Amino acid sequence: MSESNTARGITGENEVVDLCRDLIRIDTSNYGDHSGPGERAAAEYVAEKLAEVGLEPKIIESHKGRASTVARIEGEDPSRPALLIHGHTDVVPANAEDWTHHPFSGEIADGCVWGRGAVDMKDMDAMTLAVVRDRMRSGRKPPRDIVLAFLADEEAGGTYGARHLVDKHRDLFDGVTEAIGEVGGFSFTVNENLRLYLVETAQKGMHWMRLTVEGTAGHGSMTNDDNAITELCEAVGRLGRHQWPVRVTKTVRSFLDELSDALGTPLDPEDMDGTLAKLGGIAKMVGATLRNSAAPTMLGAGYKVNVIPGQATAHVDGRFLPGYEQEFLADLDRILGPRVKREDVHGDKALETSFDGALVDAMQLALRAEDPIARAVPYMLSGGTDAKSFDDLGIRCFGFAPLQLPPELDFAGMFHGVDERVPVDGLKFGVRVLDRFLDAC
Repeated sequence: MSESNTARGITGENEVVDLCRDLIRIDTSNYGDHSGPGERAAAEYVAEKLAEVGLEPKIIESHKGRASTVARIEGEDPSRPALLIHGHTDVVPANAEDWTHHPFSGEIADGCVWGRGAVDMKDMDAMTLAVVRDRMRSGRKPPRDIVLAFLADEEAGGTYGARHLVDKHRDLFDGVTEAIGEVGGFSFTVNENLRLYLVETAQKGMHWMRLTVEGTAGHGSMTNDDNAITELCEAVGRLGRHQWPVRVTKTVRSFLDELSDALGTPLDPEDMDGTLAKLGGIAKMVGATLRNSAAPTMLGAGYKVNVIPGQATAHVDGRFLPGYEQEFLADLDRILGPRVKREDVHGDKALETSFDGALVDAMQLALRAEDPIARAVPYMLSGGTDAKSFDDLGIRCFGFAPLQLPPELDFAGMFHGVDERVPVDGLKFGVRVLDRFLDAC
């Protein structure tokens, strides 16, 4: 197969688009309750593509349909610590009626591949597959062992994907000390002489929580001073409008310093409006890393219009900065007040590592080789990734899924948004960078 594919000119760069389209067409919507189609079909597709080039992938199913695929590539020097490349195959749901092109069509239009998962994160899955398949066909071993993990359930916290593997199959990651994954390595064009590539070195922690207020049930026509809905809505309103204080972490300070140098102008994190106005399309992504946050996302109460219910509930997506979890929880309880019961639905830690070392050097070299005006800089992700689970194994994690993006593309808006899409040229760029990165890692 290696000789025939090489003779036909099949390379990672010219098959990455088809791989991405194929993956998008596999509906892996994750509703958080096993009601979706699951990731089994995607796991089998990935395993087939890896087996075609001589690898021996394992499919691990944690629950019916909730499957992940793992494989190991032998490096030139197996005595060196291994590198993990991880990506998830599940996606958040999408309503086709809202989209310009069907979210599971993998349509190519306006120079982009469209579909749910195009940037979160079947693009990186496809780039990884494309690079690995090309290297295996041409017999190019990486300098050290590489573990590949294509994971289920990231969009619901990773319980049936990364967390299951770390807890039940940690031997698959023996010898791994570093990892790269999603939401990093994408470009931000400063000017014609400088393009920054944001490498994720930190991410906020999470407290997804349920809030409950107990009240006195009764007839809707009667006066009721103990209405659970009233009490809960007042608390949720306070929380949703709260202005959390700015807290500048090490990573954010480093990013702002790098960006200030690039722009030739000071950036003051205390002046939110002025700072974010200079960040263009990445303003939303960066702005969310300057404060703790708590976004009310769901409300539930009652069963009939003339019945005051005895209980009301709300769900909140809480995120805290590295080093500020206790402050976040104390502020949360103060804002909500004593009547509101708070319980975690899913929680996980914040992460932060330094932006240095041989792996970072390899990123810089690979980016500059493909883009002479590239400069890699660290940044914090406002959300979370499967890196939280792999951190429990002592693995140092980075977000590095390289994409060169057109300046006008609202990249941050692509995540979980309508009309998610990734530039075709960006995918090919990512393949070239990842290939160089593996040579240097």
